[in-house]
Amino acid sequence: MEFPPPGELEYGATHDYANEYIPLGAVGPGGPRMMVEGGYRPEDHGAPPVVEDYANGSHSQLHMGNSGLYRELRSVMNDGGDRFGVSTITVDTQEELIWVGNQGGHVTSYYGPQLQKYTSFQVHPTNPIREISTFPGGVLSLYNNGLRCNARQGMRVFDCKGEDFQNMQSMLVLSDTRLLLGGHQDRLVEVDLGSGVQTVTHPTDKVGVAIMRPDQRFICCGVPTGHVQLRDPATMKIEHTLEAHRGALSDFDVIGNQLITCGFGERLGSLSVDRFLMVFDLRTMRPMAPLHVPLEPIFLRCMATYSNRIIIMDQSGQFQILDPGGLVTPEMMVLYQVSMAGDMVMDFDVSSNSSCVVFGDSGGCCHLWSSSDEEVTFNTFSTETEFAEPVVPLHAFPFSDELSSFSTIPMPYCEEEPLLSDWPAELCRVSMRQPPPVDPEILRSMKLVQFIGYAPNTGGRRRNQVAYRDVAGGSKKGSSKDKVPESPSGRTEDPMMVMVPKPYRKVEIKYSKLGIDDFDFRHYNRTNFAGLEPHIPNAYCNSMLQVLYFVEPLRCALETHTCSKEFCLACEMSFLFYMFDLSKGQTCQASNFLRAFRTIPEVSALELLLGDAEESTGKANFPRLIQSWNRFVLAQVLQETSDPATGEDEEEGASEEEKKKEKPLAHLGETVSRLFEAKVDNANVCKVCSKETVREASTMVVTLAYPEAIAAAAQGKEVKQQSFVEVLQGSMNIEQSTQAWCDDCQRYQPSMQVRSYKRLPDVITINCNLETQSDENFWRRQEQLAGVNYDHQKESAQSQVKACRYALNCTRADCRFRHDPPSTEPEVEMKSWLPLYIKVRVSQDRKVDIHELKIEGDRVDDIDAEGYVTYYLHASVCHVRDPRSGGNLVAHVNVGKTYHKRKEGVTHMQWYIFNDFSIQPIDRFDATQFNLDWKVPCVLYYMRNDATNHYDITINNPIVSSCLQPSGISKASGFKPHMTFTPLGSEETIGEGFLVGLDAEFVSLNQEEAEIRSDGTRSTIKPSQMAVARITCVRGQGELEGEPFIDDYISTQEQVVDYLTRFSGIKPGDLDATISSKHLTTLKATYLKLRYLLDMGAIFVGHGLRKDFRVINLLVDHRQVVDTAALYNLPKQRIVSLKFLAWYFLGTNIQSETHDSIEDAYTAMRLYKKYLVLKAATEDEKEWETELKKMYEEGRKHKWKVPGTE
Repeated sequence: MEFPPPGELEYGATHDYANEYIPLGAVGPGGPRMMVEGGYRPEDHGAPPVVEDYANGSHSQLHMGNSGLYRELRSVMNDGGDRFGVSTITVDTQEELIWVGNQGGHVTSYYGPQLQKYTSFQVHPTNPIREISTFPGGVLSLYNNGLRCNARQGMRVFDCKGEDFQNMQSMLVLSDTRLLLGGHQDRLVEVDLGSGVQTVTHPTDKVGVAIMRPDQRFICCGVPTGHVQLRDPATMKIEHTLEAHRGALSDFDVIGNQLITCGFGERLGSLSVDRFLMVFDLRTMRPMAPLHVPLEPIFLRCMATYSNRIIIMDQSGQFQILDPGGLVTPEMMVLYQVSMAGDMVMDFDVSSNSSCVVFGDSGGCCHLWSSSDEEVTFNTFSTETEFAEPVVPLHAFPFSDELSSFSTIPMPYCEEEPLLSDWPAELCRVSMRQPPPVDPEILRSMKLVQFIGYAPNTGGRRRNQVAYRDVAGGSKKGSSKDKVPESPSGRTEDPMMVMVPKPYRKVEIKYSKLGIDDFDFRHYNRTNFAGLEPHIPNAYCNSMLQVLYFVEPLRCALETHTCSKEFCLACEMSFLFYMFDLSKGQTCQASNFLRAFRTIPEVSALELLLGDAEESTGKANFPRLIQSWNRFVLAQVLQETSDPATGEDEEEGASEEEKKKEKPLAHLGETVSRLFEAKVDNANVCKVCSKETVREASTMVVTLAYPEAIAAAAQGKEVKQQSFVEVLQGSMNIEQSTQAWCDDCQRYQPSMQVRSYKRLPDVITINCNLETQSDENFWRRQEQLAGVNYDHQKESAQSQVKACRYALNCTRADCRFRHDPPSTEPEVEMKSWLPLYIKVRVSQDRKVDIHELKIEGDRVDDIDAEGYVTYYLHASVCHVRDPRSGGNLVAHVNVGKTYHKRKEGVTHMQWYIFNDFSIQPIDRFDATQFNLDWKVPCVLYYMRNDATNHYDITINNPIVSSCLQPSGISKASGFKPHMTFTPLGSEETIGEGFLVGLDAEFVSLNQEEAEIRSDGTRSTIKPSQMAVARITCVRGQGELEGEPFIDDYISTQEQVVDYLTRFSGIKPGDLDATISSKHLTTLKATYLKLRYLLDMGAIFVGHGLRKDFRVINLLVDHRQVVDTAALYNLPKQRIVSLKFLAWYFLGTNIQSETHDSIEDAYTAMRLYKKYLVLKAATEDEKEWETELKKMYEEGRKHKWKVPGTE
């Protein structure tokens, strides 16, 4: 029987969203180096576990994130990283250097925390570097059959080779002159570091030694049988043997009197990663209590600090810091995640002072993490590093500048002949620069005081400056204002942004004293589609949310989904898409979706959360962020719609009809799987013995892999033209070589990994992966070879200046409008490297065949005679570069006919650009042409042409009346939460026109950011982020009129900065589920109640409901809203408070001490009833206006304060 991966056996099947393609057994020389006979198969290792799996088990206290002790400082691509992965990495123990060896035999060193390249040299032409060690005399590099010593400046000191150097694996510096080497052979080799020659050999087991660590009394040697041998340093004899693991040893280290190991165990006849760390006491030579860890440890290092600590790591990039004695602290409950873009960890090391940790991955990158907030160093006392003498640069100056001093140019003295600049005196004359004439207006208005004249500035010149004529002879037309580019974000654009068309520029909301109530969103969006506000934290994903909304089967499936899980991205996306459907051009916000997004542990682990500092300084890598977001969200939505544990619970009291309305959850998960998931088989073939191992897998995202264009250019070869479909086909039919363990060969062997397809998805999701400059150069070169012309984009950028109505007949010299000459050139055919249509099929050998499809006319066949399926470009997401702010992300979406019919009333397909709340129609070539100077492709969606025909696109509302029943979550002991409301009875029905009094209270999550201008006015830069804390609904009709039926306090897990008790009545502790005495519930549960009332056609009555619905994140049709703030208001007059209206019209005093939402909701309902009575008593609108004027006069008289109150 086949043994399943450990993650599926113990914790259930999980989808690896961190990397859609994990190389099978791709562990190189820097990875686990010790296996046993009978062995370890790559398919037994499985994908790394998702930490969310532990939330249901004994590790529920663990959380992932970078909020712990360590944080990432810097990442660099190693020399040769585009071709070879990192094989070993070491922190220098003498100097502030990091040494990196790769699988191509190259060694590179980096200086300091900035990872400045120090030296780089080749050790072996082909063999990978197995290990690097440092000692005062230089740096030692060990490869398969030899050893090289180099000075730290790169010069070779000695080479050591011989018959005893066979399959070397590890080395240990015993002293300044002694070095011990081990490998998969039956002897240990000792080398003299002074002379560089082999001195003596020591016998060992046949399987050899692969890991060696120093100790005060012994030399600890790890052997492939899972044992650790303790040898006498003087005689090299084995004194003790520790039984560590039954399967194999992966790594171990020694700290103090403790030896800790990680490795593999036997399970059902196969090997799997052992989740227990074995701890041995070297004083008694006995094992201690093992440590159970939440990840699959492959690497282990000890950290010498004030207390003993160890750091463990798996190959997916997760690591944790532990106490070997079992002590648990908050710091040791943090799981860190190294961002490696889907690559695997090959090796890591800890600095001698334990303040830095450095990682190397299979993608050729090095990642430096540190725990220090001050100056970062690798060693407590480091030797000063020797640098080359700097070259003094010569300052350049323009040759055409008349004021340049050419005498500063060093030149030899010429005695034999004169210089060319030595002109004869008869050919030279002195010419003084003449000052410009004084303006006659200045002379006319000038007043003399003694001998100095004073005159007002006419406005033509700057103060204290006199402009000379243009020495270059050119003339400047127009004013300086013409150089200021216009943009939606104001006039502070960088001049380079002039080349960016206006629809692509970053848009910002201009806040006033009324917030955003007076901001004209319709100026940026003339369509009926919904835009998204960008000021919310982590709103960089707005573009991808728009792309997913316009995938019709996904939208319908999600809007049919609901579950009992508090933070479910599928549910929040369903609520957001519902608002998109209702919107008629209004701008929405994804605040609830992003709130749930922030609470998922994996989001922080994958570094998908954008910090305020990164957002404000523009240091965020938006292309990498949005591609990782795309991969994660698709996998998360698939998991949430497929997992029965998050399905719809059968609520008590739900009718049979309501239960029938719910679709089976498996159907929704099947829809998402068919849309985005490709079923594949990953085969691993040993190149030596040809043994093949196959594992079933699935992938949701295709990451493009580009040819090595730089290598071809360096060799003088012309980069050949390749079509996009060739690159896509090569990326999907991936074949790569890697080092993996072979059971038959009983060692690491070069292996070929091959992917074959069983089923293609209906939406091919592509991450463009333009991470390096060589990738960008390849894309740029292919567009040039394809004849892509960007002139229409330049014209679009210049079109922000309006054309003059008189064209070339204009006679005004200072005309600021554009004068376009008549075009005499023929119209240029638009081309693009990115195809609009492709046809795809799975061939008989289970490879993917892709061809570009040229469309002639409007006819497109869905499936042709050869079995090819037509896909069209549905959307593309790109990053608009801006060096000042970091740029922004925009989406091009080919909006389908169903959306146009529902929103615009027409049936056609049109491309649009979605730039947050700015939406404009564009040409199709704007979505396929990418000028990489300012526009970088990130994500592409190719959708099957007949995809909607294969899915049920009807939407059944999953929200039922049972959601209105109370569902408190308070856990306070000793008493039951006080019920301040009466739930709806079975005889009470919510129908169309049912009056509901609504009021909501809020708390502040962060403070408002504002600035004071030079004129004293206050400008809001970033508004405060509010969160709903209490929602109350009262009956507006029936026997229990005025009685609340919803009064929910909303629990929050985010930090509250200000409870606003004076205005909200919320006190600290009211929102804490452990101590609150209120009816506490989740935001999602209360949101479902409001959605049900909205769907049933209820009319909401309240005061200032626009802000309430905005914070709740609910879009309500204006026909279902009655706002008393608008009923009792005169045009262009202030909004009257609810407290004053209640005193004036109802004769009651409310809000005497603090706000109560029940009182406010009931008062608003009474004011609405009073309004109906007063309107019925007045004959025309003028009488009602007169009544309001009396109220305004009374308000001014009392300064809008209720008499008798402060």
